[in-house]
Formats: sequence, C-alpha cells, structure tokens
Amino acid sequence: MNIILLGPPGAGKGTQARLLMEGGGLVQLSTGDMLRAAVAAGSEVGKQARAVMEAGQLVSDEIVIGVVSERLDAPDVKAGVIFDGFPRTAAQAEALDRLLAGKGLVLDAVISIEVDDELLVDRVSGRFTCGACGEGYHDTHKMPARDGVCDNCGATEFKRRADDNAETVRARLAAYHADTAPLIGYYTAAGKLRTVDGMAGIGEVARAIREVLG
Repeated sequence: MNIILLGPPGAGKGTQARLLMEGGGLVQLSTGDMLRAAVAAGSEVGKQARAVMEAGQLVSDEIVIGVVSERLDAPDVKAGVIFDGFPRTAAQAEALDRLLAGKGLVLDAVISIEVDDELLVDRVSGRFTCGACGEGYHDTHKMPARDGVCDNCGATEFKRRADDNAETVRARLAAYHADTAPLIGYYTAAGKLRTVDGMAGIGEVARAIREVLG
C-alpha cells in the first residue's frame, strides 16, 4: 500500500506515520532524508543534488523525482510507503503518478489530516521537549508531573524550537494552505483524497486513518 499524508506543521503526520509503520510494515519516505541519503551514497542523482545544494539553489523537481525513483527500487519498500513532505505541488503529483505507473505501482490513498488553524497555533507554540531524552510536553496540555523535571528520564533541561511561536506558525500555515490547495483539488478529482479529524486524540486519529484505508 502506498499513501500520502497531508497536513500542516503540527498536525501529527510524523506520529501517524510511525504508527502506520509499526502496524503495517510501511516505510516512511521523507524528501529531505532521501536527498541526504542519495548525496551520501554518491549515486548519479545524488551527485546532481549535491551540486545544486552546494550552490545554494533549490533542488529541481526532476532531481527530487530521481531520488524518489531510486528509493522505490530498494527492497525494504516492497510492502508500501508513506510519502512525507512530497509531493508539494500539482506538477510533482503528476510526476509521481507517472513514476509509480512506470514501476507498476499505484497510489492507494491520500489522507488529509484536517486541523483548526488557531487550535494548531496553540498546539505548536506551546510545545517543548526534554533536552536529554526528547520527551514531548506542552504548556497547556502536558506539563511534567514535577515542575522542571522530565517524567521520562528525570532531566531538568528543556528546549523549544525557535520557530515554534505563534507568528511563525501562522506564517507556516499560510504557506502550507497556499501550496497544498492545488493538491487537494488534484487528488479529490482523482478520487484518492480521504480526510480525517486531526484535532482528535492520537489513538482516535490512528483509528480513523485505518478505517479510511480499509
């Protein structure tokens, strides 16, 4: 099974991808991870990507598709993949369709994790993590049981991402909606789009995703 997870920053795509990987043997494919792996491996497309990245330029769709193509030929993805952060545009979606068809593969579903923007701003801008073990917390929804002490490992150092503030989150949401709107239309027309309520609990969202996947 091959699927795409759509959703703005903080919608829980990473968490749901991990649950799908654990439950069905799927492999999460992140564009950034694939590019770094191709560069490190020194493949032909990796060399092209390295040259572009070292020049400070954006990697072209052609190179990204080449990296995705290489990754789909690896033996560990035979059970299926979860595309994370790709495609980002209708042109990339069309290129992905051609790529999959050329390999005798199909895209089974595109799952859009729907969230309320203002609630998402609160969710993202209030989150912080343990500096030692990475355990996640939130100013409103999940504070440590003991103030200033990680529940998981007992560490006392915490950190926040510099871009996890309300203004930056709103800007990222605006960019996401602008970029994703064409994809929503594209996959709706293709009969592939499914939506789930991303404001529900993690377990509820996971169950909803399993239901729409059948």
